[in-house]
Amino acid sequence: MTEEVRVPVEELRRFVEGVFERLGVPNADARICADVLLAADLRGISSHGVSRLILYVNRIRNGTLSPVTNLAVVREGPTTAVLDAQNGMGMVAGYRAMELAIRKARAFGLGAVVVRNSSHYGIAGYYALMAAKEGMIGMSFTNARPSVAPTFGVEPMLGTNPIAFACPTDEPFPFCFDAATSVSQRGKIEVLARLGKPAPVGWVIDKNGEPATDPRTILAGLPKDEYAFLPLGGAGEELGGHKGYGLATMVELLCSALSGGPFLKDLADQDEQGRPKPSRLGHFFLALDIQRFLPLAEFKRLAGEILRALRASAKAPGAERIYTAGEKAWLREQEIRKLGVPIDPPLLRTLNGLAAELGLPPLA
Repeated sequence: MTEEVRVPVEELRRFVEGVFERLGVPNADARICADVLLAADLRGISSHGVSRLILYVNRIRNGTLSPVTNLAVVREGPTTAVLDAQNGMGMVAGYRAMELAIRKARAFGLGAVVVRNSSHYGIAGYYALMAAKEGMIGMSFTNARPSVAPTFGVEPMLGTNPIAFACPTDEPFPFCFDAATSVSQRGKIEVLARLGKPAPVGWVIDKNGEPATDPRTILAGLPKDEYAFLPLGGAGEELGGHKGYGLATMVELLCSALSGGPFLKDLADQDEQGRPKPSRLGHFFLALDIQRFLPLAEFKRLAGEILRALRASAKAPGAERIYTAGEKAWLREQEIRKLGVPIDPPLLRTLNGLAAELGLPPLA
């Protein structure tokens, strides 16, 4: 197999913006969408980067995703808001919602905003980091199309429902935890399918509770309830699978119940006949103004001391070093900005095919 190609960050950004614009996404919104996708690739989360571009393209083309995002205010108070994305671009809805949460936090110390009837919004960490860049603590959750079985179950009911938390530190990078509440997620299976590699045992089970490893079969069977991801911790309770299940349910409550939106199986992107339909996802955003608690510089110092103490603790035999959340992503970003975004050959063919369809210059 041909080795991956490195595409300069700004070239890839222009390409992604161009794709969205050709599909009817307004210029300012296209820039937001491209920035969210590039942020994933820069942080080494290739499952949610430009590899997901075709997902948005297909949904815009089949009419289940509106390229123009008209956010409607359903309810609003000094520190809270409920927004309706009306099946618009999830990245735009997420960006505007966190902007609003940050404005409320700056005025009143805290801002909490929920969004309903939205769509896939990229990596949850992007929005938490928006708050961290403003000297605040940021949190971002989203539900997702059903793919995860509850503990002791085999039917995909919950989404991979990620949790993201970010805060500033006195180091060159913020602390940023961003993870699904499942062992793995669909984007990683899509990458494995593209590369012709099996999924590890323990990620997915079939309807008999047995491990499944063929990524193409898994992707085809997920909408038919033939396969399900396991919650964080795995099957059963012995290794804490019930904890991942509980966290996923917490995200569902914040994103669906609190927003008054659809939940669980109603978030599927296909109807019972397999026809595409809007996913109508929910998101939750929180911004907390640190300076309402103590001076920002003091918080940053204390946060940095906590992280440095963790990294300096005793290492396991054979371990090279200890990392803290967000550190590897920051290191990866420095490398990718210099060398370019790694694109595997099958993805490059897909993107260049899209470029030809839309009359855009092909990628290198």
